[in-house]
Parts: sequence; C-alpha cells; structure tokens
Amino acid sequence: MTIHHKIKSFYLIKDIPDIIFSEVMRDVDLAISIAHVGGVDPETSHSTIQMRKAILEFTLPLFKLNNVSLNDNFAIIKGNLADYSIHLGSGLVHQMAGAEIAISVVPSQHRGRLFLPFVDEDPKTTEIITKVLLFAKDNDIKDPFILNQIKVVK
Repeated sequence: MTIHHKIKSFYLIKDIPDIIFSEVMRDVDLAISIAHVGGVDPETSHSTIQMRKAILEFTLPLFKLNNVSLNDNFAIIKGNLADYSIHLGSGLVHQMAGAEIAISVVPSQHRGRLFLPFVDEDPKTTEIITKVLLFAKDNDIKDPFILNQIKVVK
C-alpha cells in the first residue's frame, strides 16, 4: 500500500461535519490555551482550584466577610463600589459586566517558604486570598491605579 492510498483513507477537512469540526477545534483551543512546557499548569488544575476554594470557605468566616460567595471556579464579591469576580486558578480579577482589573503582584523573593501556616505554600493561593480580601472591602482601597480601573456602578 502506498502513502497515497493511506492518505485517501483519511477525511479531508471539508468532509468533516461542521459540528464535529467545531467541537474538535474548541477542544484543541482549550488544550493549547492551558498547555505549558513541562506539563499541566498547576494553577489551573481542578484539584488546585478546589483546594483554594476550600481554603476560602474556611477563611471567609474568620474575616467576617458575608459579601463573598464561591461559584464554580470563581470568588464572586459584592463590593461597595462594584461587583467583582476572581478566578481561583489564575487570580485574574474582573469587574462584573466589565473589564479586567490589572493588579501588579510583587513577586516573592522567598518562593517555597510557607505562606499560609500549615495550609498551603503556594504563593498564588496567597495572592488570590489577598485579592478577595482587598475587593471585599473595596471602600478601603487607596491605590489610585486600582481605583481608576473600577467603574463605580452602585
């Protein structure tokens, strides 16, 4: 059997039904968008997100925050200035029905040290909890760079 005969046994793209092509392309896009050299990004893995969610479920009552709820992979915050969502994998903050709020994170010089005693040594978890606490009390934000990004809707 020649290579020409083997190629004929495969479908051409134009022969693939639209719905199948669409689903495969969506899966390929998802795989590429989270792929990293060295394997799966631990920040976006299901188990990491669930662990961060559990830590927040335990932590929120300690800070007496009743304006934060956890929904799927997000912390949803009903702030005084606006409402926000924080992704529990990436830590990205968005104003609800609005744009991303860019926050510069100062990288730790002490990677690998224990950040949350006896809970988690992942600096991204600490970053996400800090962002939740910050936006849950958005009336206390003094940083003009952050305040200029919030479109007050309340």
